[in-house]
Amino acid sequence: MAKKPQASEPSLDASQPELQQPEEPQAPAPSSIDDEINNISIASLTLDTPLIPLRKKPPRVPATPFHFLSLPTELRIKIYEYYFEDDDEVIDLSPQNYKRIHKKLGLMRVCKLLHKEATYYYYGTRTFRIFPTYPGKYFKTKRPLLARLKPRQRECLTTLELRLGPGWNAPPKGWAVNEALGLGDCVRVRKVRVLVECDPSDNIFKGFRRSNGFYEGFSQKLLADVLAALPAVAEVEFDAWSSVKKSGAMMSGLIKVASEAKGVAVRWGPERGWTDADEDEEATVAGSDPNRPLESVPIPGFENLHGILVEA
Repeated sequence: MAKKPQASEPSLDASQPELQQPEEPQAPAPSSIDDEINNISIASLTLDTPLIPLRKKPPRVPATPFHFLSLPTELRIKIYEYYFEDDDEVIDLSPQNYKRIHKKLGLMRVCKLLHKEATYYYYGTRTFRIFPTYPGKYFKTKRPLLARLKPRQRECLTTLELRLGPGWNAPPKGWAVNEALGLGDCVRVRKVRVLVECDPSDNIFKGFRRSNGFYEGFSQKLLADVLAALPAVAEVEFDAWSSVKKSGAMMSGLIKVASEAKGVAVRWGPERGWTDADEDEEATVAGSDPNRPLESVPIPGFENLHGILVEA
């Protein structure tokens, strides 16, 4: 019986050639770093993306620095003026100082020359309040703003402000002139502004004031101590809110204190627009006729020159 032909099995004879699998094409070895970068970029892209070789960016040349100190002093002062223009004209002790002022003062840490110029400009062009009026702990603090400044900073001050009225029934204990306040260091202060917010001698305060004449006497002593402690003060500028009369006990007492200070001229601020020739205001200076107008009251050592009291 004939046998069915069987499928031939693969021979294990070494003489027969082996079947070889087709080799996968291999990428040529990169010839340089640029070729490696191109291969990486090609592998990361799809077939539809055009192949654009990566190119190295040229090194960035640093810009030439601006030499601020090479500018004339006048231009640097103008830049300081622009830099500090958003700050208030009157500086008081308040919690907003850290955000509005403290960070800007970092400019003074750049170098000694810039520290000297910026300090001289900033502290010399602003009015600093002697005693704080911000409500709360700042109002009752024993360390007013002047006491927190350094002696070099106080030496640059030119104008101080004394605001009277807050705490008229119970003034804070920190409102006192002493060595810690540092008025002796204010050798360039020529002007003291006195702004009166209220007059407790007015009838509207009757029944609420501590005693008759208490705050008026306190204010007069405070102003006298301030003027005595300043080495070079030459001018006291009075101003007040609309409810305060120049002929009242508060204002007339303060004017008398300023007029008795040696070498101090009395002037009027822009808020009320007072002058020495006011006809509708009558002032009472201690020891004078209450019916006599202020301009007719003689002030020892001073004379009226074009509406301004000047030293004779």
